[in-house]
Amino acid sequence: MHGSEGKDERHSTPPVDNRSKLFPRVIGSLAIVGVMVGLMIGRLTTPDPSELQQVEVTSDGLVVWFNNEPKTHGEVVDGSVALLFEAEGKAQKGQLKVNGKDVNWRVRLSDGGLLLTVVAARPLLGEWAGSEVDDRWRLEIHLREQ
Repeated sequence: MHGSEGKDERHSTPPVDNRSKLFPRVIGSLAIVGVMVGLMIGRLTTPDPSELQQVEVTSDGLVVWFNNEPKTHGEVVDGSVALLFEAEGKAQKGQLKVNGKDVNWRVRLSDGGLLLTVVAARPLLGEWAGSEVDDRWRLEIHLREQ
């Protein structure tokens, strides 16, 4: 055997790579910096989660206040009014009067967010409308007997 020098490149020794070994490190560093900048921009542009601030009782229903507009889904089911908000908050409950008769309401945590249910001894109908007031979201719920 003659040895492993690369005279005419016919031997099993691979050719010497004269390229700089810094290029992959530079590309890797740029990729990491790009991901970090993207995460920071995404964090800045994501809106704050909606949060239930308070529930007020009115003469014919409820007024629910949020820090910003939540996604809302509402239904009247078997004479009770149910509203599901994609929001955070704490569980609450209370009573109000509609036409002089007691009506119970309750906010509880569920898988989809906060669930507001309004129940009475007789079937109810409910209408709700939201609007922005003083940089907060106000949802008015008007109740009446069926």
